[in-house]
Amino acid sequence: MTPRNERMAQVLLLLCALGAPALLGESELALYVHCALAATVTIGISLLMGQAGQVSLGQGAFYACGAYTAGVLATQGFPTLVALAVAPLAAALLAAMLGVPLLMLRGHHLAFGTLATHLIFLSVIGEVAVTGGDVGLQGVPPLTIGPFAFDSVRAYAYLSALGLLCVALIAHNTLASRPGRALRALSSSEIAAASSGIPVGRYKLAVFALSAAFAGLAGGIYAFYIGYLAPGSFPVLSSVEYVVMATVGGLRTVAGGVIGSVVVLLLVHGLSRFATMSGMPETAPVILSYAVYALLLIVAVLFLPGGVASIPASLRKRTQPTNP
Repeated sequence: MTPRNERMAQVLLLLCALGAPALLGESELALYVHCALAATVTIGISLLMGQAGQVSLGQGAFYACGAYTAGVLATQGFPTLVALAVAPLAAALLAAMLGVPLLMLRGHHLAFGTLATHLIFLSVIGEVAVTGGDVGLQGVPPLTIGPFAFDSVRAYAYLSALGLLCVALIAHNTLASRPGRALRALSSSEIAAASSGIPVGRYKLAVFALSAAFAGLAGGIYAFYIGYLAPGSFPVLSSVEYVVMATVGGLRTVAGGVIGSVVVLLLVHGLSRFATMSGMPETAPVILSYAVYALLLIVAVLFLPGGVASIPASLRKRTQPTNP
């Protein structure tokens, strides 16, 4: 596929995604919102892991940071649009402060450090009065922009799709720019990148903050969509889910984050409906969800190292005739 045809395919895909909420029912719209929000976070993971080579198991903390920032500001009387705008900024600021010590770690040490960040953040919001503690933050008003109020699932479906579109464009333009090329060099070898004049530490911190901002934006939309926040809304498993989604879809592309989120969530949703059928044990939904994450991750690592997004390219290579 030529670059021109690839861009046309991406535009067509985005138009279909933006038009989908008009055709879906109420139950499908709720799943659509969760898919769009998960894809927004996963694109940040794709940038961080696939391009910068930094493993993070703490994106759920930045998702929660954006949600609580928007929720607390809205309940304290700030305009909801301002609260939503501050959400990604707060998540990026938190990532910038934590990234200075965390990004000194490497490999699984960095993964465990970011995972600890998620655990600590949940403990903090469970003890602070302004966030509602363990009881949770209640009464988050719906998002309003001028005279228009987002008071339906369909409205939030369009909002989440718009947020995903903005994040995808930012990520695409970042990868196509000089910093994007520097990130790819950094993921191959930090020593070689530094010897080429790339400020490794600054770039690592910048992409860490950018991925957190994506998660914070998704969290802010989630806060207004749900209207209630509690520490249990952001389990540690959610950070692992985003890594699985990015790996299944393809870590090296923006489209991979979207595809992986949709594939994983649709499969988990289908298995959850199956697990809640009469005659199934009460623990079946939890067991099946853990099993599907593990199975998808194993299959992706062993058989699809480039993710689902790499399947079309692999098929084209197999169908192309070989030169004698």
